[in-house]
Amino acid sequence: MNEIEDDAEAAGAAAAEAPALCPRCQKPVALCVCEALTEHRGKVQVLVLRHPQEKDRVLGTAKMIEQQVPGSKVVTGLSWRNLGAVLKKDAEPKEWGVLYQGAKAARPGKDAAPLVAVDKKAAPLEDQQAGLKGIKGIILLDGTWSQAKTLWWRNAWLLKCRRLVLAPSQPSAYGKLRREPRRDSLSTLEAAALAVSVLERDDKLYDRLTAPLRLLVQKAGGKQA
Repeated sequence: MNEIEDDAEAAGAAAAEAPALCPRCQKPVALCVCEALTEHRGKVQVLVLRHPQEKDRVLGTAKMIEQQVPGSKVVTGLSWRNLGAVLKKDAEPKEWGVLYQGAKAARPGKDAAPLVAVDKKAAPLEDQQAGLKGIKGIILLDGTWSQAKTLWWRNAWLLKCRRLVLAPSQPSAYGKLRREPRRDSLSTLEAAALAVSVLERDDKLYDRLTAPLRLLVQKAGGKQA
């Protein structure tokens, strides 16, 4: 058997071993979350910048944002010329907020609001109402902490956006299924849902948008047991 035939056979074997995916949610059929997907047509847009090395793992949530929030985008790459180049339309950076805590930045206090507007050094702004007013879209950096840092530094135009950090009142739904670097770390979906729920002043939105993740964790946890 020659090398080409060997490669073809290996590829066929890998395809045979790969679990069948649900055509809608793109999760393995055994972990399908379609029943929990909802649709939210709100005023705040969502843009996810995904690092090329961030694999769309079984437990990944970025696609769940696209599936539930019409008009949202998940774009893979390392750098873009500006916000308009990513969105493929004119956009004003000052009307967008970027969620980026930074490894060395101080965490919001226990009494902090769920979404906090900060300055370039990640210190909370004195006037939070003004800091959050008029935000039309949020940007999330999808990847490990080091990958998010790379995206942050390779896209200087992000500094023109308003910088935001999260202060969640509860830990991620991932629980023990996925180890997070910090107790207050959230999945991409949870971060987007929390930010949008605050900006749109909809207390019930967070639970609706994160329902697919909770179902995924429930099914994945049962499968591991």
